[in-house]
This record gives sequence, structure tokens and C-alpha cells, in this order.
Amino acid sequence: MPNSNNNLQPQSNTSAHCGSKPKRIAFGIAPLGFISIGIVPMGIVSIGIVPMGVVSLGVVAMGVINASIVGMGVFSAGITTMGIKVWSPSNSVIEQAINNESSLPTKNIYVYRSKAQAEKEAKRLGCIGVHKMGDLWMPCASHN
Repeated sequence: MPNSNNNLQPQSNTSAHCGSKPKRIAFGIAPLGFISIGIVPMGIVSIGIVPMGVVSLGVVAMGVINASIVGMGVFSAGITTMGIKVWSPSNSVIEQAINNESSLPTKNIYVYRSKAQAEKEAKRLGCIGVHKMGDLWMPCASHN
């Protein structure tokens, strides 16, 4: 009697893509799998050019845990990272400007080491609140 349950059928060697059922291991362009390796991989563990997943390793990574050149997620490590917890080499120009406010290249850089400094600047600018950018503080509740 033939097996009517498609989930028990052996998987083909072709890559799973967006809109298809994820494979255990997927390779290729836009592979979808638990472990995905390729150009735009999506899955639990993604390795590639633009990986999207829980653990993402690649050039431009998006997910919960990222290691990449440009990472966006909860935990990000790389050159340009955005997230709740980030590791990135310090930008020496901005660091020097913060440490020596008289050397600011322009008066449009509003970033401070302390919340109190940002609150003072917010009052001077006529906006309400402050917001955090990494380890630094900026005046006004948002960039807008």
C-alpha cells in the first residue's frame, strides 16, 4: 500500500525556497531550511551573503544572533551593528568628538555620554525626552 503521508517521503536534493516547506539542510539561492547556506539563506542557522534567521553569519545578517559586517538583531557583532547588545569596533572620529566637545566638526552631532547632558541639550533644543543610542544618549525622544 503506498504511503499517503507526504511528510514521510524522502526529500529531494533540490533546495527549499520561500513558500516551500523548510528542509533540514538547504543550499542555494534563497534556501529555506533549519540550516541554510547560500545567497539569501533563511532558517534557524543561516550562513551566507544576506542571512536571515535565529543565528545568522554572513555579510549582511538579520536575526537574533548575528556575526557579520552589517548585523541587525538582538545580539550583533560586526563592523556596523544595530541591536540591543552590540559589539563593534569603536568609531574613533565620533569617540574623539564626544571626548572633546570643542573639536566637534559640526554642531549637528548631538550625542552625549550621560543622560543628564542629553536632557540639558533637549531643553535647549525645545524637545521633550532623550533616547539611547548604543552606550550613548541623544536629546529628544526620537531622531524626528
